[in-house]
Parts: sequence; structure tokens; C-alpha cells
Amino acid sequence: MTHFVLVAGAWLGAWAWDEVAAQLRAAGHDVHPLTLSGLAEKRGVPAGQQAHVQDIVDEVERLDLRDVVLVGHSYSGVPVGQAAERIGERLGRVVLIDANVPVDGESFLSGWPSGPVREAIAAHDGFWPCPDPAEFAGQGLTDEQVARFVAGATPHPGAALTEPAVLSRPFGELPGTYVKCLLDGEEPWGAAAELLRSERWNLVDLDTGHWPMFSRPRELAGILEASAT
Repeated sequence: MTHFVLVAGAWLGAWAWDEVAAQLRAAGHDVHPLTLSGLAEKRGVPAGQQAHVQDIVDEVERLDLRDVVLVGHSYSGVPVGQAAERIGERLGRVVLIDANVPVDGESFLSGWPSGPVREAIAAHDGFWPCPDPAEFAGQGLTDEQVARFVAGATPHPGAALTEPAVLSRPFGELPGTYVKCLLDGEEPWGAAAELLRSERWNLVDLDTGHWPMFSRPRELAGILEASAT
């Protein structure tokens, strides 16, 4: 049995992992989807990136998890990566799913053309507004899956996107797996590409779009289970 803590990306809460969590539990694993502060049922709670890091650390320590697999999707790769360092010997492995990689002193918005996101945050009282259904085109999602996403999505706290990551050592020193969703680009880029030069990390491709917990939950659960062995 493996202990998994699952953290979804921007706009999403623990609910986004329902199908993946069911698959993992059916295989006998201990699974803890986590909603970060300011999102879903925690909407209205003040939140920045470091608050999200603490959310993850607190969950691992509260449950007294050992040999835990921390899973971060998209935005959540940044706080998950920092939490992985902070939980020390409790960590078994990190799995990042089409995720941004934490870099000390840099934010989620560093390293890519983020001007439109910053403008949207400024125009929406400090929150990144939820995407329009048209933005999901080409990501392997059915109309029903897009509707489910949009119905459950929460505007994302802007501070979580602009605060810098804090790491005390190179992230590549931790053991990990990077899952690249091919419909969202065939190659990892930026800090993710650099991370995969580490001998402690391996790359797994998944032929779907950026939100595989909706589009390919069974296959994603299988990758997570395999990563823990």
C-alpha cells in the first residue's frame, strides 16, 4: 500500500481527483486528495504560495504519513515541490503532472509570457479568473468533462502565482517522475526540461491533454501506482 497526497492545479480542489482516487483506492492504496487554501470548499481563506506549501506539509504531518508520494498537477507542482523538501524523510517520491517546477526565488509566472495572466489578476481583484469553456479545445476533454470543470472551478488566488518559491537545495536531488501530457506540448520545457537531466527523475508520456484526471483517470492512476513501485 502506498500513501498518496494529490494536489490539483489552478482553480481546482480535491474534488478534481474523484475518479483517480477511486481507482487507486480500489487497488488498495491510501489516497488523500487535498484542497489548497482559497479554493473550492476553502474559498475565502486568505492564501498565497507559501500558504499552499504549508497546506501540504500540514496534511502529511497531520496524517503522520511515511514514504508518501506527493502528486502535483500544473500550478501545484510549485508548492508540492517545496513541500516535498520540507517533509524530509517522510517523502517517498514526487510526481509532477504537466506541472510547473519550483525554482528558488522564482514564481509560478516566471519563465513564460505571463503578461495576460498578470493583467487578468489585476482586473479581477487579485484572482486569476476561471477559464472559458473555449480554452479547453484540443485537450482531449468531452463537453461533459469541460462542464464539470467549469462548474467546480474557483478563481485562483493571485498571490499564489506571484510569490517566489523557497528551496534550500536543487529540486532534482529529490526522487521523482514527470508526466508529460502530449496534447499540451510534446516536450517538457524550461525548468521541467532541466529537472529531467537529473538521474533521480524519469519521464512518462501520456497521450491526452493538460487535465488527465478528467480525460484519462484510469491511465493516470496506473502511472501513479507504477511510479510508487
